[in-house]
Amino acid sequence: MPNGISFVLIAVVLLALTFDFINGFHDTANAIATTISTRALTPRVAIILSALFNFIGAFANQKVAGTIADKLVDNKLITISVLVAALISAIAWNLITWYIGIPSSSSHALFGSIIGASIAYTAGFNVIKWSGVFKNVIFPLLTSPIIGFFLGFLIMKLLYALLKPLSQRTVNKWFSKLQIISALLMSYAHGSNDAQKSMGIITLALIILKVLPAGSGVPLWVIIACAMAMAVGTSVGGWRIIKTVGMNMIKLQPIQGFAAQTGATAVILASTHFSAPVSTTHIITTAVMGVGASKRMSAVRWGLAKNIAWAWLLTIPTTVILGAIVVSIFKLFI
Repeated sequence: MPNGISFVLIAVVLLALTFDFINGFHDTANAIATTISTRALTPRVAIILSALFNFIGAFANQKVAGTIADKLVDNKLITISVLVAALISAIAWNLITWYIGIPSSSSHALFGSIIGASIAYTAGFNVIKWSGVFKNVIFPLLTSPIIGFFLGFLIMKLLYALLKPLSQRTVNKWFSKLQIISALLMSYAHGSNDAQKSMGIITLALIILKVLPAGSGVPLWVIIACAMAMAVGTSVGGWRIIKTVGMNMIKLQPIQGFAAQTGATAVILASTHFSAPVSTTHIITTAVMGVGASKRMSAVRWGLAKNIAWAWLLTIPTTVILGAIVVSIFKLFI
């Protein structure tokens, strides 16, 4: 491999793994916020277990990685600098939203950045595979949070009906244990979808540099590296977002945490099965809203939900612009 290619490949790999690491601690709240808020697990134990199951989940399959590598942009029209710009943009947005404690979508940030950087680099829209973007990215990203809300709502309603004869103490006793299982499954689901996004970026870089032919699978070393980065990032913990999702939005009991995590896990695993990269942040957050709304609409702090929704709406257009700005700066010097 020529020295120039090896240098830029190392740069992309390091940036992709940094994005994966940040995704880990940025999205740790997705899996364990409700478990910590209900005291089903201590924060330390919850984070360690979440890191382990994120790592295992990353080995589930490579369908989502294939979507990112092959179905978003025409890799013949872009260079490695586009991927570098997109990763810098996505990392910046993740850090900003983490700092202010808003659970925005790492997925939206990455996709927006790739689209913006690709369009700015080629000065045209033909570089984007629009049918693939709408079918495999936009549609699932829009519909999955809605499904998450209704699944959380329906699961909670069903549990209320089935467990009505039992005392609150008995319900809390059993679901404080069951919620641990649902948290681990949620962590597995998160790893199965989110870790693959960085796998897809690295695989796309290998294709652009002609190290791999188009349509190739994800190399084993890429899977292992991304799984490790996600797990280590998860082990750091994202306390600001844990507080927002698990404590500030609604007051949760173990049964409610179980319902939210179960509904979100089902949506994420189904999305992974169909090769759709979705936002685990959006799904668990709307599932929590659905659980709260099943009791009464006022149980959800809709003012906070509104702020989160604005962050979601702003993420793609903001990162499109950020990605375009970064790649335009690169073009001045490269």
